Amino acid sequence: MRFGTIFLAAAACVAPLFYTACTACGSKPQSPEQLRQQTAAATATLKEDAKAVAGGVKDGLTRPSSDKPLDLNSASKSQLQTLPGIDAATADRIVAGRPYSSEHELLEKRIVSRDEYSKIADRITVKN
Repeated sequence: MRFGTIFLAAAACVAPLFYTACTACGSKPQSPEQLRQQTAAATATLKEDAKAVAGGVKDGLTRPSSDKPLDLNSASKSQLQTLPGIDAATADRIVAGRPYSSEHELLEKRIVSRDEYSKIADRITVKN
């Protein structure tokens, strides 16, 4: 699935250059300056798209998952906020309730609701 996502992102990045090349050949001859400006614009768009793709890949690789759960005792507030349904106030409550001996203490200490806990249960852990 990651290959498909990366392929689609790469295709989206190359599309402006392809468009520029196709329109440049089918219309009246352009001056070198016009061609340079169009190429610069397409390259700028490609650069922005590539940054967005790289950021998305980075987020996907660092986001907590069942394969790589987030430790409640050491995670930063910003890391806790990457969990689904966890906002700044909830992250602050989680940090204030440390240390935890088990994940279920989030419910026992009434730090999160049962619905919130069910969304994050497979993405959190407690390391002692």
